[in-house]
Amino acid sequence: MRVALLIAVLAASVGCGAGQSATGAESTTTMAPGTSLQISVWAEGRGSGPADKWALRCDPVGGTLTRRAAACRQLATMKQPFAPLRDDLVCTDQYGGPQEALISGTHRGSRIWVFLTLRNGCEISRAQRLGFLVPGMAPGSSGS
Repeated sequence: MRVALLIAVLAASVGCGAGQSATGAESTTTMAPGTSLQISVWAEGRGSGPADKWALRCDPVGGTLTRRAAACRQLATMKQPFAPLRDDLVCTDQYGGPQEALISGTHRGSRIWVFLTLRNGCEISRAQRLGFLVPGMAPGSSGS
């Protein structure tokens, strides 16, 4: 139930006039292009205490995330890095750890809000794909 609610909130916040559709397709809005992300990571899950936080800005490169220039270059090569998971995916039933993360802000001028967990194979794969943005968000890791 909690995961379904998070998916619904994610789809609504990304899809309702925020610059990306629910499928993650880039829109052609008049917003200034650019990337400015806020990254929050809870090593033991959101209820475990305050999050570790980082920021990333591209064009020009800045923020507090380590390896900012490399992260911006990698983001530039990805077609739709923050697209939501498809509803028709069949995911393996596995658990990668308690880590949770939130990436929010703008990417290529479009607003994004992505919540990451390690609760099933699809979520683990997504977290691994975006792991270069999220310190400490790898299956089996703890801390930052």
